[in-house]
Amino acid sequence: MEDDPSADLGAAKVPLVSAERQQHVRRAPRGKRPSLLARGDFRSVDERMAAGRALRKRCPRSSHATWKPFRGREPLEQLRRSDATRLPWLVPVRHERMAESSFAFLRGTPFVMARDLAHTPVSGPRSQLCGDAHLANFGLFGTPERRLIFDLNDFDETLPGPFEWDVKRLAASCVVAARQNELGRGCGRKAARRAVKAYREMMRELSHDGLLAVWSRAVDAKQLVRDCHGPDRIAAEAVEKARRHTSAHAVEKLTVERGGRRHLAYQPPLLFPLGSVKMGISSAELRRRMRRLAAGYLASLDGAMRDLCLRYQQREWGFKVVGVGSVGLQAYVVLCEGNGGDDPLVLQVKEAQASVLEPYLGPSGFRSAGERVVVGQRRMQSFSDMFLGWTEVEGMGAFYVRQLRDMKGALDVEKMEADVFLDYAESCGATLARAHARTGDAAVIAGYLGSGTCFDEALADFACAYADQVDEDYARFIEAQVREADAGLLH
Repeated sequence: MEDDPSADLGAAKVPLVSAERQQHVRRAPRGKRPSLLARGDFRSVDERMAAGRALRKRCPRSSHATWKPFRGREPLEQLRRSDATRLPWLVPVRHERMAESSFAFLRGTPFVMARDLAHTPVSGPRSQLCGDAHLANFGLFGTPERRLIFDLNDFDETLPGPFEWDVKRLAASCVVAARQNELGRGCGRKAARRAVKAYREMMRELSHDGLLAVWSRAVDAKQLVRDCHGPDRIAAEAVEKARRHTSAHAVEKLTVERGGRRHLAYQPPLLFPLGSVKMGISSAELRRRMRRLAAGYLASLDGAMRDLCLRYQQREWGFKVVGVGSVGLQAYVVLCEGNGGDDPLVLQVKEAQASVLEPYLGPSGFRSAGERVVVGQRRMQSFSDMFLGWTEVEGMGAFYVRQLRDMKGALDVEKMEADVFLDYAESCGATLARAHARTGDAAVIAGYLGSGTCFDEALADFACAYADQVDEDYARFIEAQVREADAGLLH
């Protein structure tokens, strides 16, 4: 038998939230009315489009063009408060990832833009929002029939709210990413304008479709490849990579073989099995907590999916850091085995806190933040992960559960050439419109947006101005990081 390389890891101490006192949790505001979707409007399409046009008197489309920082705006103080809701030993990892670029900083600070958007004009129509609809939060997924589609892929901040908040974040991310990629003067503005135009035109198209047609509409990966036809073939490569990202592939990447069986790899602080680190609780208490997480998850599933999950054996639990904005939240992986060792399943159990939008729009209508994420994802995605569910354990927090890496993929926004970048921005705008139309009134939104370019140009102006703000915030963040590093050296 091979030596167990983790046998002497009991001396390694990696503090987990389950071992230490619970960190401050981002909670929903009290005393505010819940943020809910609007009730159904049963007037004709023409009447609802006219109602949308009437909203321009109260909130002109041109008013969305301006961005001015407001008194008391302190993004670094917001970041400090956000850090307090994270596992302290992962805050340096979070800052390191955010320091890579202004686009990474934008991705890691959705709470900053949420507060900023609360100081911008609101037109009125509401939809289920992604809450963090930047370019990198769109990706590829496999449907239950194993068809690869393109859709939104991050719903940690989802909440009902003004449709334009998502569109503004998408447009701003176009400009920030284009500058980061050095795609040439004017490319960012052009990408933002194309994304907003695609959103507007798709919303108008959907305003005449039946509700079931809108609900089931999706973008096939083959269509995405045709839309993004640039010379570097980045879309085609992403599709092929996503097809290879199965549970078996995840197991190969996340595990090592010992004694003829697979075990989660030990790569702290980013990945490690829970049984290989020293914690402030007994192994029996750890198992009890994991059982409670699993029991809550199973209770959130329908009977058929619960039956399927019960046929999988839980082999090992681990901790795995993911993403940029999620760094510092609890994120576990569960290695499961079905019909023998060649039938793996890897689930991700990820912490959910209150949406960054809740201080400005009101609390979620769901008791659990995990349920908020799951329902929001199902509302916005044309097809959701069949294993999607939620759970909650007192003292640990709320979580949502999904498959890890099963036919999931993304286009690397920061490696795109200009032509592919513009095509991709357009695809994201149209996809966001489809997601919003599933829960919002497409006719009212389309009526407000109109058939001309007024809204497109206004949001392109906003995106450029806000990208300047992001660059300024990022520079201040880097300066603060340097000062902290110098202070550390002095000590």
